[in-house]
Amino acid sequence: MPSGAYRIVIEPVVAEEGGGFLATVPDLPGCISDGETEAEAMHNAGIAIADWIAHAKAEGRHIPQPANRRFYA
Repeated sequence: MPSGAYRIVIEPVVAEEGGGFLATVPDLPGCISDGETEAEAMHNAGIAIADWIAHAKAEGRHIPQPANRRFYA
């Protein structure tokens, strides 16, 4: 499954907690990453997704399908 199929949520981290950006993947519990910039956080999240899936496969765990969600602003 391509990592781009999973929704990634990027949020800023306050300076008091180190700054930068936090990336979470709601469909994959515990799959998080960060970066100095939004772009870096997004890139790192793609790596984290691939690692999460590889680890789950190696352990024989279920890999959730990406949720089919639509968000409107």
